[in-house]
Amino acid sequence: MKVIVIGATGTIGSAVARQLAERGHEVVRVARRGPVKADLEDRASLDALFVAVPDADAVVCCAASGRLTPLDSPSDDDFTVGLEGKLLGQVHLARRALRHLPDGGTIVLTSGVFERPTPGGAFGALVNAGLDAFVEAAALELPRGPRLTAVRPGWVAETLAAMGLDPADGTPADEVARQYLDALEGAPS
Repeated sequence: MKVIVIGATGTIGSAVARQLAERGHEVVRVARRGPVKADLEDRASLDALFVAVPDADAVVCCAASGRLTPLDSPSDDDFTVGLEGKLLGQVHLARRALRHLPDGGTIVLTSGVFERPTPGGAFGALVNAGLDAFVEAAALELPRGPRLTAVRPGWVAETLAAMGLDPADGTPADEVARQYLDALEGAPS
């Protein structure tokens, strides 16, 4: 398969792109900077992506995140970071991918889950639940037999380490990447 991996320079995306290539898939690595660019907050860049890569079989989105922000943050912008990119950006990506992928193509988005309530995670939980609901409801409207699914990684060990937290509380990126490959290749998630 020819697979577009959005967020291919990030912690999860780089592991997904590497594992896809190791399995023999042709991987088109996409990031905000680099030879093939797209930004989930820029709809024109999503349109341009499918012009630049017109013959993809699948799209895997590992981009977009939000940061932990206290519920009582004085800034609405701080609290809602991730709404445009992680939620609406992935919805717009999926809608565009449906127009360009072949019959039976696959779209894998990134939602998320916290194993237990996390201080500062209220809005992230809301965005993830909204994305999960979108994926489930959109299944009723998918033309031509594509698959739309979401992977729900929890904390990634490398991300926790970068935040100065205990990486043992997370899952290594290589293990998380296998969830994306299973979703792409049709294994139950």
